[in-house]
Amino acid sequence: MSESAERYPIDGTLDLHTFSPGEVKSLVHDYIDACLEEGIHELRIIHGKGTGTLRRIVHAQLDRNEHVENYRLAGSGGGSWGATLVELHKD
Repeated sequence: MSESAERYPIDGTLDLHTFSPGEVKSLVHDYIDACLEEGIHELRIIHGKGTGTLRRIVHAQLDRNEHVENYRLAGSGGGSWGATLVELHKD
């Protein structure tokens, strides 16, 4: 697990505002693994609205992760298009 993920609380919510785009690829993967270890299968990844760069990076990583069952942008009460809700397989 990366050093950033080791210091980050594993509670199902990952706020990427303090991370650089270069850190996001490994962080998303590491955080999913850590959530699975904790029995967490529903995640909220906050990437912000901005230019959409972090959202695209996050979605690309989710597309490549074998543990992701599905994901969608959060509704108006969950951060709108500034956050992504993720469901992980419960195998």
